[in-house]
Amino acid sequence: MEFSCDTLDDFMRELYPSLLNAPTIEGSRGKTRSLRELIAVSAEIRQPRARLSRSETRGKAFSALGELIWYLSKGNSLNHILPYIPRYRDESEDEETVYGAYGPRLFGWRGNDQIGNVIKLLRERPSSKRAVVQIFDSDDISRSRVEIPCTSTLQFLVRDEKLIMIVTMRSNDAYWGLPHDIFCFTMIQEIVAQSIGVEMGVYRHYAGSMHIYEENLGMAQQLVDELYQRRIEMPPMPSGEPWEAIRRLVEAEDDVRNGKQIVAKEIFEQDYWADLLRLIQIFHSRDGAEFAELKAAMHFQGYMPYIADRGSKIGNS
Repeated sequence: MEFSCDTLDDFMRELYPSLLNAPTIEGSRGKTRSLRELIAVSAEIRQPRARLSRSETRGKAFSALGELIWYLSKGNSLNHILPYIPRYRDESEDEETVYGAYGPRLFGWRGNDQIGNVIKLLRERPSSKRAVVQIFDSDDISRSRVEIPCTSTLQFLVRDEKLIMIVTMRSNDAYWGLPHDIFCFTMIQEIVAQSIGVEMGVYRHYAGSMHIYEENLGMAQQLVDELYQRRIEMPPMPSGEPWEAIRRLVEAEDDVRNGKQIVAKEIFEQDYWADLLRLIQIFHSRDGAEFAELKAAMHFQGYMPYIADRGSKIGNS
């Protein structure tokens, strides 16, 4: 089944009705959970910066950003990701680490910085077809694991001076995983594009098993029934080398998560990166005055619906 859409929300609104009517597979994952499944689903997203859902049920700006920074930290710490996505506790085998964490696989798998290697290759040979990052590994099914990576590969192709990204997944939870996956992967697409000095092209997403678990069918139907929301793209990432800003963002997120008070504008001159840090601060804020100050400092107004929703949950406006 193929989809061609402008945005993440367009894709989900077209995908979910098909999944809701898809065949039921019994006894998935430990013989306890049933799911609706479509085989071999592919999607083209033409506006990959429209990576944040505007829906009430799937608008996950804070958890998606937290997961991206976890990837970029290159680590697999369970405590790092738990504040953003508590469900990761179910994927830990030792209550300290996550075996299938993407950070080590992207940036240090068997001694290889795979993202760094892709950037080097595409700088030297822009037309290369070899710019592939492997996430799933043969060792992942050599023994029983609580969870293994759902993503198989990331491929990068420069065509017509634009970076196309193709993600292949063995398995994709369309309700919980898909919004986070597309956010994180299109952000990586933009990071690589800036690193090699080209524009972003389309994003292509392929899943061998695209599915939704039975307990999430009602919430998926709620998204389908929602009134159409105005599309908003994230602003373009500032041109030039992004890695110093990424390093600062990763370090600052660690400080915020551990209770340190920092000022985003003192760390970043560019509003783009300062806003991302403020989102992290807003997520962790429990003080009304601090929350209001951070909200007022935001440069990109497209984040405001997520901030307002966060404020309502923690008693701030």
